[in-house]
Amino acid sequence: MKRKFLLAGAFLANIAAWATPEYVPVSTFNTSLILQLDSAAAPALVYYGPAVKGDLAQIAASAPEDGKSDAYPVFGNYPERESALSMTMPDGNMTLELVPAGEPETEVDHNGNTVVSIPLADRHYPVAVTLNYRAFPKEDIIETWTEITNKGKKPVTLTRFDSGAIPFRSTDAWLTSLYGTWANEGRVNTEPLTPGMKIIQNKDGVRNSHTSHAEVMMSLDGKPRETSGRIIGAALVYGGNYRLRVSTDDHGRHQFFAGIHPEESAYRLMPGETFTTPLLALTFSDRGMGEASRNFHRWGRQYHIAHGTEVNPILLNSWEGVYFNIDEPTMAGMMQDIADMGGELFVMDDGWFGRRDDDSSSLGDWEVDARKLPHGLKGLTDEAARKGVRFGIWIEPEMTNSNSELYKKHPDWVLKAPHRDIVEGRGGTQLVLDLSNPQVQDFIYNLVDTMLTNNPEIAYIKWDANAPVMQYGSQTLPADRQSELSIRFHRGLTSVLQRIREKYPDVAIQACASGGGRANYGLLDYTDEFWVSDNTDALQRLGAQWGTSLFFPAVTMGSHISAVPNHTTYRVVPLKFRCDVAMTGRLGMEIQPRDMSAEDRDFCRRVIETYKGVRDVVQLGDLYRLVSPFDNRGAVSLMYVSPTKDKAVYYWFRTNNDYSAPLVTRTPMEGLDPDASYKVTELNAIDQRPLASEGKVFTGKFLMDNGLEIRPNHDLPWGKKVDYCSRVLLLEKQ
Repeated sequence: MKRKFLLAGAFLANIAAWATPEYVPVSTFNTSLILQLDSAAAPALVYYGPAVKGDLAQIAASAPEDGKSDAYPVFGNYPERESALSMTMPDGNMTLELVPAGEPETEVDHNGNTVVSIPLADRHYPVAVTLNYRAFPKEDIIETWTEITNKGKKPVTLTRFDSGAIPFRSTDAWLTSLYGTWANEGRVNTEPLTPGMKIIQNKDGVRNSHTSHAEVMMSLDGKPRETSGRIIGAALVYGGNYRLRVSTDDHGRHQFFAGIHPEESAYRLMPGETFTTPLLALTFSDRGMGEASRNFHRWGRQYHIAHGTEVNPILLNSWEGVYFNIDEPTMAGMMQDIADMGGELFVMDDGWFGRRDDDSSSLGDWEVDARKLPHGLKGLTDEAARKGVRFGIWIEPEMTNSNSELYKKHPDWVLKAPHRDIVEGRGGTQLVLDLSNPQVQDFIYNLVDTMLTNNPEIAYIKWDANAPVMQYGSQTLPADRQSELSIRFHRGLTSVLQRIREKYPDVAIQACASGGGRANYGLLDYTDEFWVSDNTDALQRLGAQWGTSLFFPAVTMGSHISAVPNHTTYRVVPLKFRCDVAMTGRLGMEIQPRDMSAEDRDFCRRVIETYKGVRDVVQLGDLYRLVSPFDNRGAVSLMYVSPTKDKAVYYWFRTNNDYSAPLVTRTPMEGLDPDASYKVTELNAIDQRPLASEGKVFTGKFLMDNGLEIRPNHDLPWGKKVDYCSRVLLLEKQ
C-alpha cells in the first residue's frame, strides 16, 4: 500500500503515478465500505453494503460505466455537481482539486476499533484534507469525519464543510426522517426520493431536534420495512445547526451529504489551523430498519451516551406536580412519596432560585430563594438522604432574563446584533447567553462546579434550554468572525459540558430543551438521557418515542407517568396505560402523588417494583418494533429482548376504541431464540381473569411465527371499566 508523494513548498509539486487503482476497505463484521485510490484523481467511494470477502478488484468490474462517485466531492471542476467542501483561497479562487498526498494510514484506537485515514492535498494551494473512517465491527457502524488544514501563510474561508458524503444507486429509493414541533416531537416521515434535492435542516442555534432531526434512513428497495430490505442509516453526531441533503438524478443515482449548516457560517481558517467536522455515523442493514436501529442503539450505548451501559434510576420530577410552587414542605412530601413507591431519585424542577415565581425572571441569578427554601439546597439533600432517595435539580444555565441581576452586570454577555433592538423570548424577558464568549463559558462551568462542590449529594441535573437564537450577533466576536457564531456557540457549550464531565463523571445529566429539542448524539456524549417531549400524554408519547427509537435506545428516553386530564392534551387515559407506556423508556413520574388516590399510588408502587425487574432488558436490550402507531391499525406493539435472549418484554397497546376500526390483536414476535421455550407472565395485570397465555410455555419459534392472541379489552367490573387497553408480557426462558 505504500506510495511516495513529494511535497514542494506547501503544495504538491510531484505526484507519483500508480500503476493500478488501490482499494481501501473499511470493514465491520457484516458490512464493507470500499474506497478506490488513484494518484491522479480524488478518492472514489465505490461500494457500501454487505461484507465483501476476497479480491476487492471485483468491485471495479461491477461498477457502473458512467463513472465513479467521489468519496468527498469538492467545489471546483464541474461546479453544477453538489459538493461536500468549498472554500475561498486568499487570491479569490473558489475551486479545489484534491488528490492523494500520501499513503492511507491505519491505526487501532483505544477502544480497539480500526481507524483509516486518507491524506489529500490540493494540486496547487497549501490546503490539506484528511478523510477519516472508524469501523465498529460488532455494532456494524462506520464513523466518518474530515480534517481541513490551512498550510499556507494567509487565511482561507471555508463556506461548506460537510462531515461526509455517501453515494448510492436505486431506482426506488425512499427517505425516512423525523419531524415535529413542541409537544409533537418524533413524527416519522417516509417519502420516495424523486429527482431533485431533498433538504433536512435546523437553524435554531440552541436546540436542533424539535422540527427535524440530524438522523435519516435511506431505503434502497422501495418503501422501507422493519425486517427486510436494504437500508443505509446516517446520524450526524452534532448538537448545533446542521443540513442534510440528498441529491437525486433521473437515473437512480443519489448522493447523501451531512454536516454543519453552512448558511451564515463562513469560517476563517487561519494559517496552521485545522477545522475538524463532526462525526457522521453510518450503518448498513439488509434486514430492514429494525436492524439499522439496533446497530445505532448498540453503538450509542457503548460509545456515545454517558453511562450508556448502565440502567437509569426511577425518578419523580416536580414540574407538572407543582410547577413554580416550590417550598420545603412540598419538596419533602414529594420525596417521601416517591420513596414510599419504591423510586430512587427526586428532581426539583424550575422555581427554586432568585425570585422565580414564573418564567419571566431570575435566570442567571442562581441563588436559592430563601422565601421558599430557607435551609437551602443542603436542607433538601439532607432531607432526600433521610427519605432514602437521591436528589436532582433543574437549571437553565445558557439563558438569562433582561430583568436579572446577571444581565444588569453583564449586558454584553447576551447574543445581540449591533444597532438592533434586543429580541426577548419566553416570558417576554428571556435572552440567550453568548457561549462563544470564554467568560460566559467560565460562568456556566463555575455555576455547576460551585453547586456540585457545595452539594456533593446532588446526583442528577436536568439541564434545560427554552429559547432559540433569536438574534444573530455576538458582542464578543470581532467583525470578521461574526459568521462563526453558530459554530463557536456550540463549541463553547460542548467545552463546558466536557469540563463538567471530567470533574463530575458520576453525576447524571438530562438534556431537556423545551422537551425534545436536544435529542442528538452530539450532546449525548456528555449527557445520560434527553426529555423526549414536554407532552406527557401517553397516547402522544407512543408516537414520539416510536419515532425517536429509530435512532436512540430506550436508556436515553425519559418517559413519565403523568396526571389526568393530561396537562397538554387534556386527555384522560387510564393509569395502567400511562404506566405501561412509561415502562417502554426510562420510567419516571411527572405528577403530584398526593393528588392521587391511595389505590393509584399502590398501583404505581407495584409498577415500579415490576419495572426494576425488567429495566435492564428495556434500557439495555434489543428493540423490535412490531406494529407502528403511524400505520393506523388500532394498536401499537413493540418488544425488547435481552442480548442473551433469555428474557423479553412484549408490549401491546390499544389506541382506538372505535369498533369500526381494524384492530391488530396478534402479531409475530421477533428476536427470540427459536430453539428455546419461554414462559409468559402478564405484568401490571388488572383483569379479573388471566389471559389464556398466562403461565403457559411456548417455543421461541412459535412466538415468532404466530405471536399470541391479545384480549383487546380489560375484564373489569362495570364501574371500573376503561378504554385504551394495554398489555405487558414478560417472556422468560425455561
